[in-house]
Amino acid sequence: MELFYAYKVSDGFAFLDAEESGHCVRVLRHRVGDAVEVIDGSGSLLHCELSDASPKEAVARVVSETPGWGSHPYHLTMAVCPTKNIDRYEWFVEKATELGVDEIVPVIGDHSERRVVRVDRLRKIAVAGAKQSLKGAVPAVSDVVSVRSFVADGTGKGLVPPQEKSIGTSITGSIKLIAYCSDDVAARGSIMDILAAAAKSSAAGKGQVPAPEKRGAGYLHSPTDRLAPAAAASVTVLIGPEGDFSQEEVRAALDAGFVPVHLGPSRLRTETAALTAVEAVYFTLGCTKQAYESNE
Repeated sequence: MELFYAYKVSDGFAFLDAEESGHCVRVLRHRVGDAVEVIDGSGSLLHCELSDASPKEAVARVVSETPGWGSHPYHLTMAVCPTKNIDRYEWFVEKATELGVDEIVPVIGDHSERRVVRVDRLRKIAVAGAKQSLKGAVPAVSDVVSVRSFVADGTGKGLVPPQEKSIGTSITGSIKLIAYCSDDVAARGSIMDILAAAAKSSAAGKGQVPAPEKRGAGYLHSPTDRLAPAAAASVTVLIGPEGDFSQEEVRAALDAGFVPVHLGPSRLRTETAALTAVEAVYFTLGCTKQAYESNE
């Protein structure tokens, strides 16, 4: 399926930038009158007819629209410290977009080795990931902020507050998580258990997330804890740099309402940990029978 991304949609027309236009006109040789499929970046698939085949700015007339195309029943914000090797971070952005994420915030922690990020390049990677995975929405990539600024702001500086979502009988709610490598500051719970508990709490109308529970010397996850029809509408996950968060950053996050979680017994790289968290949300809240059928 050929997909193009419109940087602007206005008065029933979708406008492609020079890169998208060149691919459409010069590479794929589309001409005026051809049917083309365009995503608007906000969640819709636009069924269009090419009206201007300029390789610098092609324009397509919108014939019909499929809203919520490739959507998921939650709003996920991933605040992740950039990796020393930027290729690894770019890989995370691509794969997280394919699975389903709404906002990506590069955050700089006390132990971060990389403090400069080309946000414009990350945004291009997000567009490519959305097209690859057949999604109408392109995740927002925020400008770089410090961990403390993000925690204090709550949703991340410069980002639009998430819109609450629900699927069928799902009850909206929210949860903020911080993945940390030790129990030095506070006992952590399994991210799968915490997400399941949040879903249950939302379903019960309490809108609260229970404190993490430590079971003996370790942590266990039972699939029976999951409640398929329920979903937390808004999930925010903080992932630290190669040297992890400082204890001061963790305390600041906990004071701001973040719940400490672990991602299992393995020691994971930053980008692997971040993608694991995306997958945990995807499989706990986005792969229920009810959520899956809503996108068919």
